Amino acid sequence: METESRSNMVVNRFRGYLPVVVDVETAGFNAATDALLEIAAVILDVDDKGDWVIEQTVSRHVQPFEGANLDKAALEFTGIDPDHPFRKEIAVSEAQALKDIFTVIRAKMKGHGCTRAILVGHNASFDLGFVNAAVERNAIKRSPFHPFSTFDTVTLAGLAFGQTVLSRAAEVAGLGWDSKAAHSAHYDAEKTAELFCLIVNRWGNSCSS
Repeated sequence: METESRSNMVVNRFRGYLPVVVDVETAGFNAATDALLEIAAVILDVDDKGDWVIEQTVSRHVQPFEGANLDKAALEFTGIDPDHPFRKEIAVSEAQALKDIFTVIRAKMKGHGCTRAILVGHNASFDLGFVNAAVERNAIKRSPFHPFSTFDTVTLAGLAFGQTVLSRAAEVAGLGWDSKAAHSAHYDAEKTAELFCLIVNRWGNSCSS
């Protein structure tokens, strides 16, 4: 399929929006007070057969913002140690993490002629809430994401497979699940992306007017 035809499929499928799958790992549930510790964004595209596929994943370990709350129970759940020497070597500021991810997203939007990105997530309002809070906290002028609209794979998986938990939905969908790799933003974002692509591809890329 020619690049121009693929771009037309991308821009026309979701009303000019580019779907970008995002997962965040945090130190709590309050986006205003709790630290953002990991963020991953999966960039999607259409292949030569017209199916939605993963193109690339951009992920960053994130330094807790100054004064951020680090809830012990949340850290135990994710298994993230903010003070681990390896993390301290590679973690970047929230502002840098968002800049790195937004640059890739904007380039993809421009390439396909999309007007905006729309966040795809499992419990997407949670991920978008932390992204929006970090954007505001770092005085970033404009996020590529729609400020409140999302595609939530909880709803999509419930409709398609009768499952709302990501691990169970992935297993029922035949995508497999590695519990040891789970609760990293990179792994969870890619599994969410695989699930989203599978459901969209089964539904089809042609929309009735």
